[in-house]
Amino acid sequence: MTMTDSTAPKARRGRRPGTSNTRQAILEAARARFANDGFAATTIRLVAADASVDASQVMQFYRSKDELFAAVMAIPPEALERFNTAFEGPDDDLGERVVRAYLGAWEGAHEVSEPLMAMLRGAIVNESAAEQLRSFIQSRLLEGTRERTDTDAALRAGIASSMLVGVVTGRQIIGVPTLLTAGTEELVTVLAPAIQQILVPQPPLRAEP
Repeated sequence: MTMTDSTAPKARRGRRPGTSNTRQAILEAARARFANDGFAATTIRLVAADASVDASQVMQFYRSKDELFAAVMAIPPEALERFNTAFEGPDDDLGERVVRAYLGAWEGAHEVSEPLMAMLRGAIVNESAAEQLRSFIQSRLLEGTRERTDTDAALRAGIASSMLVGVVTGRQIIGVPTLLTAGTEELVTVLAPAIQQILVPQPPLRAEP
């Protein structure tokens, strides 16, 4: 009498063997979700379902949706940290902190700036890359303005970010001569007050009677 198959252990369904295989499956599922649905509509649970793993397994590799998005886009954690911490601290020098964070991320060390520049260059010619860049910027804005109570804080942060990305584009891609020759401190000196006024608008001075 032969032994039936029922005595043999059965393979678990919905799981991919091996750490590297699981991580790759998660990245591929997340890449497709972010590309098709955008950042806001993508959730850890949806990515986990697409990859045939538990949501807890996704969180073992990536502690948050932000970190998962960064991995998909090959954005170094240092870049995320720069953008996130720019909004921490007092409002008095918020404009300067944001300007330095953007210039430092987009034009700093190669391991941080190159993935962002690749995304920016791709966004100019490819709609999918443009959507990814929009998702990245939007995610930074939502994180940065989450604690602020101003009703239009996200809008003002979006305007400020668009201005700074425009400066980076003018310097690094278009090559506007005056922007190319300007040093970082010179740019900070000019840009910081403008970004400060956008992010933390001051009421107009009332004329004395």
